[in-house]
Amino acid sequence: MKNRLMLALDLPDREKAEAMASELAGDIGWFKIGLRLFVAAGPELVRSVLQTHKVFLDLKFHDIPNTVAEAVASAGALGVQMTNIHAAGGPDMMRAAADAARSFPHMKLIAVTVLTSDPMPAVEAKIEAVRRAEMAREAGLHGVVCSVHEAAAIKRACGHDFLTVTPGIRWGGQSANDQQRIADPAFAIAQGADYLVVGRPILQAVDPRAAAREAVAMMQSANLAQTKA
Repeated sequence: MKNRLMLALDLPDREKAEAMASELAGDIGWFKIGLRLFVAAGPELVRSVLQTHKVFLDLKFHDIPNTVAEAVASAGALGVQMTNIHAAGGPDMMRAAADAARSFPHMKLIAVTVLTSDPMPAVEAKIEAVRRAEMAREAGLHGVVCSVHEAAAIKRACGHDFLTVTPGIRWGGQSANDQQRIADPAFAIAQGADYLVVGRPILQAVDPRAAAREAVAMMQSANLAQTKA
């Protein structure tokens, strides 16, 4: 299960990011590098983390089709195993991105459906997330970013092999912060999430390694229950 857990390295600089990656090296399968850290530390930090772990480059590209395609190609050349674009950019943009990604078979290209911070009502968010996921599948993408609460519906609409990457993971009474549609690791696995993105619950824990192991234990428990069922 640790290979389905992604830690969001939402930290201010390369030194802190590399220290956290080193501390959690045996307990996390993936590290997610987003806008804050990429702007601060750039491609060199990505290359450093790639020496030991898989990287999800979470920059949510959203621009004209040619610009997004070139950005996806740059991510592929950097060597990351996953990157993303915004489904709101539309079918032409997504097709251009998918075309660019085909030159990098090691890399999965996924689309953001509805941000977990979006205050959109839950029913409306699910409908829109499924609609955008279907567009992404038709454009040739490998999967989507969605909340846990939309993962099962997206699997039903797009197929079991269509990836669902789910942020907004909280447990044990942790604050939701700016997230609106949250769930714990066990529920995420039960709903069909392929990858769980966790940030503050691990980064801000007194013992980040213990928090990561707790998340993995909950994931394993849910997976075992599914297997028995």
